[in-house]
Amino acid sequence: MSTGHCVLKPALLALVCLPVLAATAIAEDLPVVYSDDFESADTSRWDPADPEAWRLAEQDGNHVFNQFKQSDVKTPVRSPFNRCVLKDVIVSDFQLDVDLQSTARDYPHRSLCLFFGYQDPSHFYYVHLGQRTDDHANQVFIVNEVPRTKISTKTTEGTPWDDQWHHARIKRNVETGLIEVFFDNMEEPVMTATDKTFTWGQVGIGSFDDTGNFDNIKLLGKRVERPEK
Repeated sequence: MSTGHCVLKPALLALVCLPVLAATAIAEDLPVVYSDDFESADTSRWDPADPEAWRLAEQDGNHVFNQFKQSDVKTPVRSPFNRCVLKDVIVSDFQLDVDLQSTARDYPHRSLCLFFGYQDPSHFYYVHLGQRTDDHANQVFIVNEVPRTKISTKTTEGTPWDDQWHHARIKRNVETGLIEVFFDNMEEPVMTATDKTFTWGQVGIGSFDDTGNFDNIKLLGKRVERPEK
């Protein structure tokens, strides 16, 4: 489990504890609207695109949410297949923290994804944490009725995946459009983007076409209602 951002599960004992005060100051005005460590063995609040591709798994006595195979779904446009979104929480501004572990083979596009601003399968943002950066990997993307489009204004050469656990964070300000993505280091974003297309939506976890484990999910945010059509 985690205390602040000092992760105590066995796979992460070698990591240096991340500073709590800086992280608290960032989101001091946002309440916690959801948290889950999967120890209750209840995943009913999650909505996988393909329920057959997700399961609870035990790892060193700890329960994790495991996306263990490719989802059997068709997307309306080119976008990640392995989506799993939180059912009943819609936010505008938010901070999403997730522990995540890649379980895919080692190759240039080894990756996991985090979703936000999710309104339906044709309208959402996602962060692709890919091992090697190109126009379709290791970027922030928007899906808006056309195949995913890169909107990153900053990224890195790639996400340094291995078989260990890591920590990721997304911060979103809808008024300014700012999106910031952090990986392990919570002080300096590894990706940034600015976009105001979607000002509300669900958050989620998953991958494009790889596999992985997810744990210790914490969402701080401003809850809003889904607008009437």
